[in-house]
Amino acid sequence: MTTKNWTLKSIANELGVSNATVSNAFNRPDQLSEKRRNEILAACSKLGYFGPNKAAQSLRRGKFDTVALVLSDSVEYMVSDPVASKFMKGVAAVLEREKLNLLLFSGSSDSVNAVADFVDGFICYGRPRNALLAEQLKQVKKKVVTVDFDIHRNASVSIDNKLAAYEVAKLALKSPTDQVAVLGLRLLDTHLTCRVYDLNLLEIDMSIAHQRLQGYLQAIEETGVTLGNDRIWNIPESNAEYARIAAKEALNSTPRPNVFLCMSDLIALSVLGEAQAMGLAIPEDIRVVGFDGIDEATRSTPPLTTVYQYSEQKGQMAAQMFIDDAVHAQVLGYELRLGKSC
Repeated sequence: MTTKNWTLKSIANELGVSNATVSNAFNRPDQLSEKRRNEILAACSKLGYFGPNKAAQSLRRGKFDTVALVLSDSVEYMVSDPVASKFMKGVAAVLEREKLNLLLFSGSSDSVNAVADFVDGFICYGRPRNALLAEQLKQVKKKVVTVDFDIHRNASVSIDNKLAAYEVAKLALKSPTDQVAVLGLRLLDTHLTCRVYDLNLLEIDMSIAHQRLQGYLQAIEETGVTLGNDRIWNIPESNAEYARIAAKEALNSTPRPNVFLCMSDLIALSVLGEAQAMGLAIPEDIRVVGFDGIDEATRSTPPLTTVYQYSEQKGQMAAQMFIDDAVHAQVLGYELRLGKSC
């Protein structure tokens, strides 16, 4: 059975009514009696016509009721990340309440131009893996709200990542003799877990990770610790598989680090697991801190000391700023949660 591609005009001809009658049945029900409207809708449904072309309507009025959420990495990775998923939940809750649709857009995509003509604007969650997207978002003629990432488009939501990292690092650092390892997240543009040897190559201030690194380095310097030039690791994704590689390498280094400053809780939990498998006591042998405040951090043994950020509320704030056409920067608070890992 072949389904006919009906248009407003052709369906009106088929039913023997005017174009306006069909249009009113779908868009202006007050213009028809309830009986007449139900008859028109039932006949259209039987023929497989479900209303005027929404895309054409949106193009005519210049509003699409859809917001593109540009993620920092692939959609597959981001929806599995507990921090990102909470943020997306917050965004979705506000947009759904306003009857707006949410389009997830990969930070590894080639160009935002692929969707720019079909959305009302963008919420950008972190620096996209493809740096070209950030440059395009600076120029796009649609609303843009950035989150934990600044492209100087006025509207932004963030926490003070540098200060939070500094404060949590100060909890772990005790003495100038401490041996420190920094397990960083996406410090380099690579999919490899590797050491970072030249800090001058890093684009400081360009990403959440680089802001956190600045906070760690400040705390290390103030404590009087000498950080070895091979004691910073790049981990490409916040997951156990990549984190275990760095954790094992760091724990088997000589001299072994006794302080681990981790840029996510998932990384920190991998360090705890590998250390305990080696028979190390925590915090007696090694001290570990994380960042994000995911649920697993409070249930770990021992509970993890970490920075808790209100990710769901951050998503709600970003969505509300988009709806309100905000033009200001909003800095949200965070909480230091003291566990027994340091």
